[in-house]
Order: sequence, then C-alpha cells, then structure tokens
Amino acid sequence: MSFPIHRGRRLRYNPAVRRLVRETRFAPSQLIYPLFVRPGRGVRDEIGAMPGQYQLSVDTMLERCELSLELGLGGVILFGIPAHKDATGTDAMDDEGIIQKAVREAKRRFPELLVITDLCMCEYTDHGHCGQLVDGDVDNDATLELLAASALAQARAGSDVIAPSDMMDGRVARVRGALDEGGFEKIPILAYAAKFASSFYGPFREAAESAPKQGDRKSYQMDPMNAREAIKEVQMDIEEGADMVMVKPALPYLDVVTRVRELFDVPLFAYNVSGEYSLVKAAAANGWVDEQKVMMEMLGSIFRAGADGVLTYFAPEAAMVLREEYGR
Repeated sequence: MSFPIHRGRRLRYNPAVRRLVRETRFAPSQLIYPLFVRPGRGVRDEIGAMPGQYQLSVDTMLERCELSLELGLGGVILFGIPAHKDATGTDAMDDEGIIQKAVREAKRRFPELLVITDLCMCEYTDHGHCGQLVDGDVDNDATLELLAASALAQARAGSDVIAPSDMMDGRVARVRGALDEGGFEKIPILAYAAKFASSFYGPFREAAESAPKQGDRKSYQMDPMNAREAIKEVQMDIEEGADMVMVKPALPYLDVVTRVRELFDVPLFAYNVSGEYSLVKAAAANGWVDEQKVMMEMLGSIFRAGADGVLTYFAPEAAMVLREEYGR
C-alpha cells in the first residue's frame, strides 16, 4: 500500500505549496475582451441581460481599450451595432461603418493594442441572420462575397486579426483569398471553426441587437450533439487557411476543446459566451455563489481543457484577480 508513505495532502497543506505545484495557469495576456460599439458620443448603455457589460460609443470604447492595456489583456474583439440595417448588411462593408470607425480610432490611440474584428453579418442585417437570405434561408455562396468585402473593409481600417464567425462553408478560403489579393496577406484569420447552435447566446443577441427576426440559425451553426463533426469543421478551416481556430461556446463543449487540442497544432481559443457569463452574474446577485471564485474556476477549466486563449466578458475582473494573486 502506498499510504502512508504517499500522502496527496502534503502538496495541499498551505497556499504557497498549492501555488508551487499548480498544473494549469493562465495570464491576462491570454484573455480577449469583447466590446460592443454603436454610433454616438458618450454612450454607455448597460446591457440588461449582461450586468457590467455595455453598448459603447467609440469614445467610451476607448476607455475600455485603455483599461485592457493597463491590465495586460491579450486584446479586444469588437462587435458593431450600426445605425442602419438592411438586407445585406452594407454597413459592415462600408469604410465609414461603425466597426471600421472603431478600429481606426482604437489603433490611432493605442497602436500597441491587439484589435480583433468579428466578421459576421448578423449585427448588420435587418433580418438578423448571418448572411444574405434567399427564400427564407441564408444563401451560402452569396454570403461569401459579403464576408470578403467586409473583411477587406476591416483590414483597411487596421484590424490586426479577422475572426469569421458566420459558419458558412468555404468562408475561410474566400476571406483568405480576398485579404491576400488586397495586399493584406499578413493579417491572420481566427476562425470560429466549431460554432454550435447554442442556447447560451441569448444575452449576446440582446447586446448586439442581432436576434433573427424569423427562424433560427440551425441550418448553418452546428448541432450541439455533434463532436465528430466539430473536428471535421476545424480541419476544413485549417486546410482553407485559418491561422487560429475557436470553439464556441466554451463550457458545454470542453470535450471538443480537448479533442481539437489533441489533434491540431494551431493556436486554439474558446469563447466563454454571454450565457455562461450571465448565469454566474445572476447566481452571484442572488448570493448563491461566490462570483470571483466561480469565475476563476470556470476560466481555469477552459485552459485545463487545452485552450491557449479565452474570449471572455470576465477579462478585466479575471486580470485583476491574477494581478493580486501572482503580481502579474
């Protein structure tokens, strides 16, 4: 018998020893902070379903960008809410569109800040779907052209990373081709490679004003019960030119994160989505959980599963905890 020679509790008996032997660690530089940007000045409208998160005008967004730098976060990812929406989301392709204005100003003020731009049509279309509708369904190939034009507009504005999240077939290849032909061959693509048709997106759709007016997104986002298909989707995106890949959501799909990590040697991200965030906030507001401890345990589980980085609305709060605990 190994006991009493081997006692697991010897490595747990005080905080210093526990920190010394901790297997999974993460730093603020591995956290990406999502921000929602809309037209106007001085706008800071709290999102009802996401306490502590806001729709921001460009000027107030810059305050969040500055905080991200101060905390040593890995960067920000921007989602645009245009003043005008139409059937094909033309604001997404306009050099004067809201997301392009936000990127230009962020890079002008903070050139060292990593700015990622989400590439999808749902925030910009009046019907709320992620592409061009034909007979009530999203036309895959027509949408590829909208995505290519939008990616070029984002690159011209100064985006450091383009992140297509639409789940159209062939979108990575089409966007890669457009960027290369446009002289932006250095811009990497972070593909939402395994994006599931999840019930955890509800608060985001309030934040981005992007809920579909009719139907759902199950014809293009993935069935939550399919893990093998997720691996296929990741492989296809890598073959088409994705430099980094993402699993979304994170917590219900940690098995997928681990399988992707084991099979592919590319940077891997996971999106700790709005519903995951809001569940913690709601439980903490009712005194049912310790918000800070649950937040850190939750983020730690995503890194333990194999993620290299996490997109999370908790990014500033988690960075402050890490700074206090490790002096980072």
